[in-house]
Amino acid sequence: MKRIFGINNDLDVQQRQARFVMMTESPVRQLVMKMAVPTVISMLVIALYNIIDAFFVGHLSTEATAGVGVSFAYMTFINAFGFFFGHGSGNYISTALGAKKYDDAEKMAATGFLSSMGFGTIAAIVGLCFLTPLSRIMGSTPDIVPHANDYLLFILIGTPFMMSSLTLNNQLRLQGNASYAMIGITTGAVLNIFLDALFIYGFDMGVMGASLATCISQMTGWLILLLGTMRSGNVHIRIRNFSPSVRSYIDIFNGGAPSLMRHVFVCISTIMLNRYAAYYAAPGTEASAIAAFAIVSRIMMFAFSIILGLGQGFQPVCGFNHGAGLHERVRKSFIFTTNISTIILIITSLAFAIFAPDLIKIFRSEDAELVKIGTRVLRWQCISFPLIGVSTVTNMMYQTTRKTLIATILSMGRQGIFFIPTIMILPLFIGLQGVEMTQAIADALTFLLALPFAIRESKKGE
Repeated sequence: MKRIFGINNDLDVQQRQARFVMMTESPVRQLVMKMAVPTVISMLVIALYNIIDAFFVGHLSTEATAGVGVSFAYMTFINAFGFFFGHGSGNYISTALGAKKYDDAEKMAATGFLSSMGFGTIAAIVGLCFLTPLSRIMGSTPDIVPHANDYLLFILIGTPFMMSSLTLNNQLRLQGNASYAMIGITTGAVLNIFLDALFIYGFDMGVMGASLATCISQMTGWLILLLGTMRSGNVHIRIRNFSPSVRSYIDIFNGGAPSLMRHVFVCISTIMLNRYAAYYAAPGTEASAIAAFAIVSRIMMFAFSIILGLGQGFQPVCGFNHGAGLHERVRKSFIFTTNISTIILIITSLAFAIFAPDLIKIFRSEDAELVKIGTRVLRWQCISFPLIGVSTVTNMMYQTTRKTLIATILSMGRQGIFFIPTIMILPLFIGLQGVEMTQAIADALTFLLALPFAIRESKKGE
């Protein structure tokens, strides 16, 4: 057949060959930035949506802010498996395209996407059946549960689309089409911002309005990304290519395990943070403490999204050239991405530390205790924040080159190996301040874990 879904197969071959030449022959620095700019924009728009979402909800009440903050644990669960299937299949696709194995790439694209959609459907059904227990498990206090339930309702309904949307985004990005992946993600995020204002205030739906806005916008982004896979030059998703074999899931696991572990531990650490913040806060200020940590997480995610975008721009360059056996290009792109990430983090951390009280007040100036706690948390995190560029890019490099064990260990550091023991031990001695310091300490220790691997890769082949 010459045409499938209106796509010319000869044109596909030509465009894939042109992309191969671009990815393996273009100057490394310019190529990383070309790939990174769309992903940075995508991540910034998503982070901006989260900030605006928190801004709208923050002016409802402290309890509403805390309810959305608690629900962030479930959002990280969605991210965990969306990125697991997306990075697992996407890294395989990237390497397969570098080796010119186009049929294998198409089979993996269908398997990763449909598996993500199916798993998301199961998660949604289970979550809807146990809505209130889910809210309590994530750290809701009795006065926060109603708000958490309201926010989770439509998030659960939209789970299959949100999870598989992340999978599609990563598949498109890792095959070198970051621009269209950006269009799908940013369209949904921008729509979300307008729907937030409409549903929360225009229709007076409160927290439930924020949830509905997220659900609708994510479904819209999902549709745009799915249509993007049908464009010429992209790896197409066809149901007949769905190949749920043991081998295919081993390949997905090898490429996606680091992302899965990283996000699973983000989910666990978020739940622990909510519970410890409430436990060690002064009586009557539990909601303020939980809300303060939730606001700081969104502020830091805005800065971290730049680094994630740079790293995601680096990954297809790394994957293509690793698949083509061009290891010196992998090394050069790794060094460049690490250096520029660190510079950006230093500048951002200084600005956040100086303007910490003003940043927190943007979200909830009416609660003095929230502002006080949030300011301390933000400044603590700024101390070691510049270090995470090294650990993040090193983790992405090992993941993309399918060195699963090392990548998984590195991915578990920031929110798992170091975060969990610290938050369990430190508050026993210094109370809430220990909870406030935990992320900064975990970031510093993760940097020390990643540093030897980063040095080894930067010197390889010299």
